Amino acid sequence: MSNVYYGTGRRKKSVARVYLKDGSGKITVNKKDFDEYFKFDTLKFIVKQPLSLTNNLSKFDIKVNVSGGGYTGQAGAIRHGIARALVVFDSDLKQILKKSGFMTRDPRMKERKKYGLKKARKAPQFSKR
Repeated sequence: MSNVYYGTGRRKKSVARVYLKDGSGKITVNKKDFDEYFKFDTLKFIVKQPLSLTNNLSKFDIKVNVSGGGYTGQAGAIRHGIARALVVFDSDLKQILKKSGFMTRDPRMKERKKYGLKKARKAPQFSKR
C-alpha cells in the first residue's frame, strides 16, 4: 500500500479532510468528480493552487470529505487541507506554502446578528415621524 498523507483544512464554517495518495492527479470531493462538484473555474483554481505552486499537480490522487458552509468556503478549506497534507509529505515545502499564505487559516467568520437589527449590521428603516 502506498503512503497516505492527511491534512485538515478549515475556512468559515467549512471543514475539509484531505487525503493525498500517490497517483495520477485525480481529485474526488465527497465521492464526486472534482469538475462535477465545483462548477466554477475560479473555485477549481483555488483548490489547485498549492499543488501547482509545488509542482505536484499530477503526482497525487486526492480524496476529500468536506462539510459545512458554501462552495467558496469549502474550496478555501480544501486548499488549506491540501497545503497541510503536502507539508506532511515533504516538510521542505512548508516555507513556500507559508510564503504564499496557504498554511494560514483564514480567521474571518460571519459576524453574529445583534438584537434590534435585521442582520449583523442591517438596521430597520428609520423614520423621524
